[in-house]
Formats: sequence, structure tokens, C-alpha cells
Amino acid sequence: MATLPEYRWRLAPDGLATRRQLRAMGLRPGGQDVAAVLARPRRRREPLVAYLYRVDLARPVRPMTPGRAAALAAAMRARRTCPACRRDAGYCIPRSLGMCVPCHDNPANDRVAKEPCRVR
Repeated sequence: MATLPEYRWRLAPDGLATRRQLRAMGLRPGGQDVAAVLARPRRRREPLVAYLYRVDLARPVRPMTPGRAAALAAAMRARRTCPACRRDAGYCIPRSLGMCVPCHDNPANDRVAKEPCRVR
């Protein structure tokens, strides 16, 4: 099993990029294997690690179709809808709370959706 080359932060050679850098260029890894590892040292902790991909093997990002846009909008709407009061909270519901902040702060709910909250 071969190990991947490891570069320190900001010292990666040209032709290698992270996923975010590829996305900024309008590219995606496209199924290629990781070419190298980028390590950013930190004090008293493990280094931050990012995977690098070859830019010459990257493929263009797939275009957004109407079906994909509708599916993404439905998924985001589901993340914003409170299960207790069934309203769009205007933000993604925190998974730690499981409901919108007004429902969570309302002591009548007891973290179980019995009745919709009336707090606005």
C-alpha cells in the first residue's frame, strides 16, 4: 500500500487543488483518487488535513437542472420547517433542539410536539 505525498500548508505544487478550489474553478474531482494530502499544523492538536486532487483530471461541474433545483429547494424547506408548529422558521432548525427556538423555549412543549406554539 503506497502512502500519499504530504505537503505542508501553502506549499502544495501547482496542478493540485482541494475540492473547494476545484469548485471555485467550476470543476469537480470526477471520480479520481486523492493525489496528495495537505497538512496544516496546529499547536497541541492534530494537524488539519485536506485532500488534494489533480486539476488536469478534474471534470466540469454538472449543470443545475430544474429537477435538481426543485429537489434542493424541497430539502432546504424540510430543514427549515419546525416539526412542532409546522411553520417555516426562516433558518435551518438546529438538530440539537429538534424544533424552532420559540417552540423549544416554550415550557408547554416539553420537547414533544403536543400543540403548535403560538409564539411569534
